[in-house]
Amino acid sequence: MKRRSLLHAGAVVLLLGSQELARGATILAVRVWPAHDYSRVTIESDVALKVKQLFVASPPRLAVDIEGIELNPALKELVAKVRGDDPNIAGIRVGQSAPGLVRLVLDLKQPIAPQVFTLAPVAAYRYRLVFDLYPTQVIDPLEALIAERLKERPSTPAQALAPASASASAASDPLGELIARQNQKPAGKAADLTAKMPPTQQSAPTPSAPGRTERLIIIALDPGHGGEDPGAIGPGGTREKDVVLRLAQRLREHINAAAVNGNVMRAYMTRDADFFVPLQVRVQKAQHVQADLFISLHADAFFTPHPQGASVFALSQGGASSTAARWMAAQENKADRVGGLNIKAKDVQVKHALFDMSTTAQINDSLKLGGAMLGQIGRVGKLHSGRVEQAGFAVLKAPDIPSVLVEAAFISNPEEEAKLNSADYLEQLASALMLGIEAYFSKNPPLARNRSF
Repeated sequence: MKRRSLLHAGAVVLLLGSQELARGATILAVRVWPAHDYSRVTIESDVALKVKQLFVASPPRLAVDIEGIELNPALKELVAKVRGDDPNIAGIRVGQSAPGLVRLVLDLKQPIAPQVFTLAPVAAYRYRLVFDLYPTQVIDPLEALIAERLKERPSTPAQALAPASASASAASDPLGELIARQNQKPAGKAADLTAKMPPTQQSAPTPSAPGRTERLIIIALDPGHGGEDPGAIGPGGTREKDVVLRLAQRLREHINAAAVNGNVMRAYMTRDADFFVPLQVRVQKAQHVQADLFISLHADAFFTPHPQGASVFALSQGGASSTAARWMAAQENKADRVGGLNIKAKDVQVKHALFDMSTTAQINDSLKLGGAMLGQIGRVGKLHSGRVEQAGFAVLKAPDIPSVLVEAAFISNPEEEAKLNSADYLEQLASALMLGIEAYFSKNPPLARNRSF
């Protein structure tokens, strides 16, 4: 009798399981990540979703049919999650077009190159259906930096845009040439920023001193993680991606107010909002703007709450300098899997050759930069390691840019998590990093640029 009851219960379980399958996937969460670089929509479910997509160019919209599900409150939440300031998505419509078939229509604000793909479970996520919406018309970030500088000195004569270093005056300076061309003939949206200003708001022309040279010094700031990838999470719920973005914003203010030997500095952020950027795209962004330095900002975590202190890392051509450095690099290199990389997209495929070109000179310069930063960070807080550690961090593999990764503190330590949430501490840390940058340039003046676009 007991066995018969168990068999009957098993049959009920099997029956319920088949009914659950018949109902299809369960939607666990929906998320929208707006950014100027691209906007992302994510639908998370307990099983992989099967979709068909259709992009209509005029007016721009993306229609997606999701098979095997019914319209539910979770999917309806997508409509309300679109923000008015989303640069790419005007709105989302969702409806039950047929039994077991839900249609999503994403109305877009501008021409878009959409990427639709699925991600397998990783970290805290189950299956994810991802819509990445890349605008086809973008402002070149290098032109934007130059336009910002031209607004301050619109009369800078072309002949004054020479390399900052006298020892390298014979080398080519394509960035200077681009500035010169923009002075002679405004081009594109970036140059129009000054031209469209009322005459009363435009700066009056000022003559330059004979022989005055100027070189725009660009520092790439890379706030780690972002979007779908929260990074490490502290015991109080603080997310790494949030605190490092705030730190980067403070450091950007210091950089934009500074100069080296009379040459203006500008900070370029690989992300300036809460969105995901693949590791190699961070490197490519820095290379595109011809950055003089690359600084990736993080706040690490460990299995226990006891480790504390800041660390600075550079790339290693060989093995890691310590077990901890090797472990840290492995953790940071997982960001693409957590953040959600479309490995089938041609424009985001990793070029392995890039990762084999890191030079000894780049690493030596990175060690110098890291050492200068450690000397200043140690004055405002504890150091986890008194030397620059080395390991195979993917984000540090720009062969032509001195690159360091700064772990500001252990977010897994409750005391350090509280410090990371302190505006005063972030300001002190940003000031220390700025002093480290200035100390590096005092001994290693920026050379003329010899890289082409």
